[in-house]
Amino acid sequence: MEEYFETDVLIIGAGIAGSTAALVLAENGINTMLISKGDDFTETNTHKAQGGIACLSEKEKPKDFIDDILRSGDNINFLDAVEQVVNNSQKFVKKILIDKIKVPFSVNNGSFDLAIEGAHSERRVLNVKDMTGKVIQEQFFKYLRKLKNLKILFNHTAIDLLAFPHHSKNPFRLYKEPETIGAYVLNQTTKRILRIFSKKVILATGGLSSIYLHSTNPAGTVGNGIAMAYRAGAQIANLEYVQFHPTSLFHKEADSFLISEAVRGEGAKLMNRKGEYFMKKYSPLGDLAPRDEVSRSIYEEMIENDDDYVLLDLASFAKINIKERFPTIYENCLQYGIKIDEVPIPVVPAAHYSCGGVLSDLKGRSSLKNLYVIGEVANTGVHGANRLASVSLLEGLVWGVKSADDILENFHKEKNLYVMSEISEWKYPYLQEELDPALVLQDLIMIKYTMWNYSGIIRTIKRLERAKSDLEYLKHRIVKFYQKTEITNSIIDLRDSAQTALLVVNAALYNKISMGAHFIKSSDEK
Repeated sequence: MEEYFETDVLIIGAGIAGSTAALVLAENGINTMLISKGDDFTETNTHKAQGGIACLSEKEKPKDFIDDILRSGDNINFLDAVEQVVNNSQKFVKKILIDKIKVPFSVNNGSFDLAIEGAHSERRVLNVKDMTGKVIQEQFFKYLRKLKNLKILFNHTAIDLLAFPHHSKNPFRLYKEPETIGAYVLNQTTKRILRIFSKKVILATGGLSSIYLHSTNPAGTVGNGIAMAYRAGAQIANLEYVQFHPTSLFHKEADSFLISEAVRGEGAKLMNRKGEYFMKKYSPLGDLAPRDEVSRSIYEEMIENDDDYVLLDLASFAKINIKERFPTIYENCLQYGIKIDEVPIPVVPAAHYSCGGVLSDLKGRSSLKNLYVIGEVANTGVHGANRLASVSLLEGLVWGVKSADDILENFHKEKNLYVMSEISEWKYPYLQEELDPALVLQDLIMIKYTMWNYSGIIRTIKRLERAKSDLEYLKHRIVKFYQKTEITNSIIDLRDSAQTALLVVNAALYNKISMGAHFIKSSDEK
């Protein structure tokens, strides 16, 4: 007998957005199921976030914070969304993070020790030194596991959204509004696929940056939610705006370890390997320019000097105790023989954040009925063409609350209209082939190199056209491979990587205007 679950709300993803929604729903008596493909709460982008969470400070006007977000986003941000995230920042940070789950933000002389990061005009970034996301995630888990209305399933991977009419055996569903009613989910332990039925689904699966060769994200961050929502028919927007973090550690064993923007906020300056500090050459804001400008500047310096990396000099400029302020960065660099309080840090840009995603309104609702999309997987309009540093955790928090509140407001007014018998059990391949990891690895490497070389920091139409052609062929081959092979996390990630990569490239090809994180170099430029 096939295993299945029914729940009021299914949340896919365990970062700050999914965790916030789960907390609000479960505490208000809604039966909620949260699934994560990781072994625990550590395999999220939230857990890897170092710098902090931006929050309107007591000393500033909302307009100052709003203007910084708009300026970073090249003014194509959705103003209503920007105002929502700023105007709710103090209330939700205090209510959820400080009062409820007890995040111990750093203090100095009795006040919060606020940091400043690139493109911020004020110190407004709450932090727990350089391990903010890690501590937030840990505090959420301590709180969530006590909630009786919340069931958490780790090692469970969403494969596809269950949607009418797409999955329905009832032909008359075609004439009704498309809607989401749950998901097909892989139990990694049993290797069986179950159906989870729910009245509402919240996608909070994070971003897509690991479809690139160099990424600051966990390895499985390949746009699963974007691919699932696209296949179900939800509207996608702004995927061309992939933000590259300017400074990840350059070391063959470091796996693109992130060097927080807060390091530059504390005075660090970028220099090339000739010892020249170069950022003033590219921006009047110097080393605190927006991330897209800094990443392109580093890229230009690397090309001009035929270097694989540049240097980030904190030791010469910091007026703080480096080891105390950045303990995680200090220890991680030290294991590679780099003492950051004595020598510059070798760094290189890495894919970091997707500013676009599944179109989501001010309450987290997608274009598909009953599907909410929050956090990095969503395109709420907050970030425009380029995200302002440390606004992502805030966006996840605010939309986590807003989506849960909207579900609570309407929950008892709506009837449960889905019929489980209309949805087929998962069809396993006849004569299922055993997965060949070498084939998966080779295809993943091809996707990563294609995205890095053809759809990276600086793009051209010719490169993007080559990427489109290569990815279309690759996707066709991968889908056939997927249909015949035993299903595992790796084959799911491979299929979704190919789909998401193609969506990014098509979006980049469609948009011929350079803006923010999307930079198109014309053929007559050197």
